[in-house]
Amino acid sequence: VSDDKGHFVARLFALDALLEEGELPCNVKFIVEGEEETASVNLAKFIHENTDLLKADACIWEFGGVDHTDTPMQYLGLRGIQYVELSVDLLSTDVHSGLGGSIFPNAAWRLVWALNTLKGVDERILIPGFYDNIKPPSARDRELMSALADVTEEYKSRYGVPYFIKGLKGGDELKIEEVFSPTCTICGLTSGYQGPGSKTVLPARASAKVDFRLIPDQDPSDILKKLRAHLDSHGFTDVEITDLGGDAPARTDPDHPFIQLVVAAAEEVYEKPMSLVPLVGGSGPNHPFVHVLGLPVATAGMGYPDTKTHAPNENIRLDLYLKHARHMA
Repeated sequence: VSDDKGHFVARLFALDALLEEGELPCNVKFIVEGEEETASVNLAKFIHENTDLLKADACIWEFGGVDHTDTPMQYLGLRGIQYVELSVDLLSTDVHSGLGGSIFPNAAWRLVWALNTLKGVDERILIPGFYDNIKPPSARDRELMSALADVTEEYKSRYGVPYFIKGLKGGDELKIEEVFSPTCTICGLTSGYQGPGSKTVLPARASAKVDFRLIPDQDPSDILKKLRAHLDSHGFTDVEITDLGGDAPARTDPDHPFIQLVVAAAEEVYEKPMSLVPLVGGSGPNHPFVHVLGLPVATAGMGYPDTKTHAPNENIRLDLYLKHARHMA
């Protein structure tokens, strides 16, 4: 309802309101596709093949919202992503651990050992060349990040965070590290028996879902090649990599005139200045809009911290729905 059907409906509502007053002052084009949560695998090709159809002056992205202080947020860039499944398939069937434990290869151990080569206990990713092509935050980026509300205590209370990794304590250092550092995240692990009680089994197969969040100018396909080379060099040629999709990172200039227009319009509606966020941790297919169509990409919307995106009871606030429609108009 929030991410992101509600946003589309609010924008249609804004258009209806404007059309009741007469003709629109400009052309409005919608691109609606259903693959964003699976890496929009066909969108970039569609954009490359339809640049004339999609020609525009600017783009309003599919999401947006307010922070925990109800301040409207302008998100100016998205990190990239490369999502993979790593799997080890060694035996034709699971085996009694008493029979095979001392003499058969164990798929779960093979996968754990392979995963252990990807990142050190200091949280540094160990794939050779992984940090190539990274652009550090500029002075302007640091200025904008410093102006944002401190999220340290908000994160601790909302998510029950006992401590932050890398020795981070909070403040500006935490805000910068949150988005300007790439990641290697184990999203899930599956192997063997995980039901109630015990079952003495040696697993035939093991798999893990892993995502890499990327920052400008890392390339998902380059990271995929480096991952394969890394596993092979450590003797894990038996670990299969399934490419589950990727997006390149992309950003818009915070000082672009269109961004300033969106920011100024927001203050009229929300009665407080919009905060500019140079980059956010999430990912999406904004790269072809920025780098193929050459558009500034602005965000605006009705999300809020308790919107429960991707979770049960995903919700919107009616006051923010109406404010977003007014902002769009």
